[in-house]
Amino acid sequence: MGETAATAGTAATAKKRVTLRDVAQAAGVSLKTASNVINGNGRMSGETRARVEQVIKDLGYRVNVAARNLNRDHTGFITLAVPSLTAPYLAELANRIIDAARSHDYLVYVTTYAEGSAKGARDLLRNFNSTVSDGMILSMSEVEDITPEDLAVDFPLVVVGARTTWGVADHVTPDDTAAAATAAGYLYDHGSRRLAVVGARGDYDEAALLKAEEGNAQLRLRGFIEETHRRGMAVDPRLIGDTGQDWTIGSGARVTQRLIDSGVPFDGVVALNDQLAIGAIASLRANAIDIPGQVQVIGFDNIEEAEYLQIPLTTMDSRLEWTAPTAVERILGRIRGDISQPELLTTRAEVIPRASTRSERSTR
Repeated sequence: MGETAATAGTAATAKKRVTLRDVAQAAGVSLKTASNVINGNGRMSGETRARVEQVIKDLGYRVNVAARNLNRDHTGFITLAVPSLTAPYLAELANRIIDAARSHDYLVYVTTYAEGSAKGARDLLRNFNSTVSDGMILSMSEVEDITPEDLAVDFPLVVVGARTTWGVADHVTPDDTAAAATAAGYLYDHGSRRLAVVGARGDYDEAALLKAEEGNAQLRLRGFIEETHRRGMAVDPRLIGDTGQDWTIGSGARVTQRLIDSGVPFDGVVALNDQLAIGAIASLRANAIDIPGQVQVIGFDNIEEAEYLQIPLTTMDSRLEWTAPTAVERILGRIRGDISQPELLTTRAEVIPRASTRSERSTR
C-alpha cells in the first residue's frame, strides 16, 4: 500500500502543471521578467534571459497560448478562405497554411465560399468576425466579382493567388506569366515547334491576353504568347484549347481529343494545371501518340500524383513551400501592427523535369 501511495504521489506531482510563477521562482527573477522572456520582449541582460530560458527548458514549462493571446487582445486564430478544397492545389495550400501558422502558435479556421454567388468572397469579407479570428488569408477565385472597395477592410487581410488586389491589400503569389514563359521555353528548347495549350477560358484574344494583369489562365497564356513571340514564332489560335472554368482531368482529356481530331499538327502541350495535363496524356496515349517522342507535355502546380503517373509529368513547381509561410508571416505582421503598407510579394517557379518531356535539349 505504501508503495502504491508513493507512486500515486509521484504521478500527481508529474501531472502538476508548471506555472510561470514556478519558472520565476526557480530562475530567481520577477514574474514580469519571466513573462518578458516568454514573450520575447523587455529589457534584461543576456545572462538573465539565458537563465530563464534554461529553467523553462528544465521544468518543461509550456506556454498557455490561449491566455497569452487573450492578454494581447488576440484570438490566436486566423481564417483561410478558399473557393474549394476539391482541387489538389487548394487542399495542399490549406495544409501548408495550417502548418505554417502552427509554427507561430496560431490555429486556422478553413472555410470555403460559393464562387461568383451572393455567398462568395465578398460576403465573407463583409461579415468577417474579428472576435473569433485575427485576420484572413483569402484565395480569391477567378470568377469572383471583387472591387478595390471590397478589399479595403478594417481587419488584417492577405490575398493569395493570381487575382489583382489593386495595391489595396497584401498580395502573395508566384509569377504566373514568367512561369508560363519558362514552361513554353522548356518545350521549345527540347525540340517542340508547334505548341498547343489546354486550359484557356474563353475565346482566344491575343491582344487582350498580352495586356492581362490577373487570372491564372490569362497570365499563363500571356507568358506562353510572349515566349512564343520571343522565339520569332506565331501562336496558332486553332491550338488553344478552351476548357472554360473546368480544369479537371476529364476536361483536359476532352479538349485534347478535340485538338487531335482537328487535324492541326502539334508536338507539345502546355496544360495550365496538372489535372489538365493528366487528361491530355490520357487522350494522347489513347490515340497511340508517343509521349514524349511525338508530343511533349508540361503542366503546372506539381501535385502529388504528377510524379507517379505511368508517364511521370514534367511540371512547374507550385512554390507552395514559399507561398504558405510568406502569407502567414505577412498576416501575423499585420496582426502585430508591424506592417502597414500593402505590398505585392512574388517569386519565380522552376521546371521539375520528368518523363513527359525529352531529357536532352534540342540542337536545332
